[in-house]
Amino acid sequence: MKLSHVSPPVLKFVLSTMSLLRVQDLKIHFPVRGGWFGRAGDVIKAVDKVSFDVAEGSTVGLVGESGSGKSTVARALLKLTPVTGGSVHYRDQDLLKMEENEFRPLRKEMQMVFQDPIGSLNPRMTVESILGEPLQIHFKEKSREERREVSAELLKKVGLPADALQRYPHEFSGGQRQRIGIARSLAVRPKFLICDEPVSALDVSVQAQILNLLKDLQEEFQLTLLFIAHDLAVVRHMSDRIVVMHHGKVVEQGDADEICENPRHDYTQKLLDAVPHLD
Repeated sequence: MKLSHVSPPVLKFVLSTMSLLRVQDLKIHFPVRGGWFGRAGDVIKAVDKVSFDVAEGSTVGLVGESGSGKSTVARALLKLTPVTGGSVHYRDQDLLKMEENEFRPLRKEMQMVFQDPIGSLNPRMTVESILGEPLQIHFKEKSREERREVSAELLKKVGLPADALQRYPHEFSGGQRQRIGIARSLAVRPKFLICDEPVSALDVSVQAQILNLLKDLQEEFQLTLLFIAHDLAVVRHMSDRIVVMHHGKVVEQGDADEICENPRHDYTQKLLDAVPHLD
């Protein structure tokens, strides 16, 4: 996989020192029921006292092996999974204390790019319907023609032709489907984008294209990113700061270059050792 840069991206817009998102002591525990009467037994601590900040305009990489709790954190930030404890503040608003009707206006500011591009797109909907649906929900004043124009422009932004609007997801390659998923997430002009393993389901030859596309779109749309992956090399390529998770806990976090050049935790070193190197 050829990456155009090795170090974290240099953005043309100014990175803020203010936290757009602040996660404090986040806990997500799932009870394990057993026995004849289904009594609660042990508890699976999928996420246990996780804390990190995301500065506005920056990219924070959340890295760890499968099962470390990364995606569970991502779903909790968007209130897609129940939380046991802790707090999530977005622009000083505690999301976990909000009712759904209070949180709904923020959904257009906080969007997600999912890991599986084919599983996240409705196979019965055309690309025009897929991109137009969030516009119809959040911008009710837009006409069908206006939604079509916005959708065509979004396809152009992600490198797809406008005539793709009338086609269905199965007619595209994996990389093209992920571009459609990215276009859908950008339809409502979000400020905060969660990328949950966005390239792990793609061929190696396509991964760099999608990563560089995300970096370009971040600069153009002035996005703040939470980038989730298990590959530390990919995370370093994308991120300003890195948060390392292991067994539901944060074991290390800091500047991306510092984490990769001088890892303090044994698990971080193991992730670095797992990165393939070409002699």
